[in-house]
Amino acid sequence: MPAEVILILSGKGGVGKTTFACQLAMLISEQYKVGLLDLDLCGPSVPTVLGLKDHLVHESPLGWTPVYADKEEKLAVMSVGFLLNNQDSAIIWRGPKKEAMVEQFVKKVNWGDVDFLIVDTPPGTSDEHISVVQHLENMHLAGAVIVTTPQEVSLTDAAREISFCKVTGINILGVVENMSGYLCPYCDHVTNVLSSHTGVQFCQQHQVDFLGQLPIEIRLSQCMEDGKNFCKLNPESNASVVFKDIWDKISRKINS
Repeated sequence: MPAEVILILSGKGGVGKTTFACQLAMLISEQYKVGLLDLDLCGPSVPTVLGLKDHLVHESPLGWTPVYADKEEKLAVMSVGFLLNNQDSAIIWRGPKKEAMVEQFVKKVNWGDVDFLIVDTPPGTSDEHISVVQHLENMHLAGAVIVTTPQEVSLTDAAREISFCKVTGINILGVVENMSGYLCPYCDHVTNVLSSHTGVQFCQQHQVDFLGQLPIEIRLSQCMEDGKNFCKLNPESNASVVFKDIWDKISRKINS
């Protein structure tokens, strides 16, 4: 069976797309073999988020060998960040160079027998988005998850992502509203810092599925700093429950 590819999209930066992609990949890897592709070529942050910053990839007769984030080798990770001699170096590439790198990441990385490939894309719609869809020959594009925040500027950009998916024929699995309120670390009460329920209304307006609201949670931020699996360490937390519900909705849509 070909791997099911899930694109993680956002209309703008700073909405927590990479955090969501990494935590989703770690959650799925508890049951399946998962690949996580960092396609943000000019701002690769997945290695840092997963605590893999000093790791290197190696070439083999089967292609590039990804970096594994766990001892069981159930979460394979690939990022241009693994190829840099200096993590602080600026990456300044034109379109053809990006196109070639995306093709290598998709076709020449030995992903093995992964069940799912999570693709953390750059913000907006760019060469990388178009290229990855074109090169997914031996995998099945299950669809895209769009990550936004309740702010109007973020929702406006998310609407452009929906338009992009419709124009390119990408199935929209749903929208996740991130940073939807602040979760008190002492009483678990969620305070709406930004607008409330805007994600639900946005999805109704654009006729796409709403997957869930993730609050700002201090423990999640701490896990991302340490490269740890938040849902596994905090199974009863508000955000963990929402993450699991989001994955349940996505998996049911893929299997339907």
